[in-house]
Amino acid sequence: MLKNRCPRCHRGKVFENDNPYNLKNGLSMKNACLECELTYESEPGFFFGALYVSYGISSGIFSVLYLLDAFWIQMETWLLLTLIITAIVVFYPFSYRWGRLFWLNFFVRYDKKYKPEKKSNAN
Repeated sequence: MLKNRCPRCHRGKVFENDNPYNLKNGLSMKNACLECELTYESEPGFFFGALYVSYGISSGIFSVLYLLDAFWIQMETWLLLTLIITAIVVFYPFSYRWGRLFWLNFFVRYDKKYKPEKKSNAN
């Protein structure tokens, strides 16, 4: 999942670019795996559930920063709020990608024996 690979074959890439901070295509997903031809969005709205995973990741970042402040650092409220907003914006590309990759891996099982069907050229 962390290597941006297809959940079924673990060979093809899910996102166009491995760098989530690439402004051109860092958050662009491919429609299907080039290796095993798995269609990533099996139905319209399939990745709606990935929003909850991304939300959980962002909430985890918020919680860690809040707990650090409450028990260790004890900074002013405006500084804590600025730090939390900055962290969420900086980690957004990761939470977006990891949310979608987690969601795909939750529904698609790895199959090391999977081989795509050979396309015949019937004339």
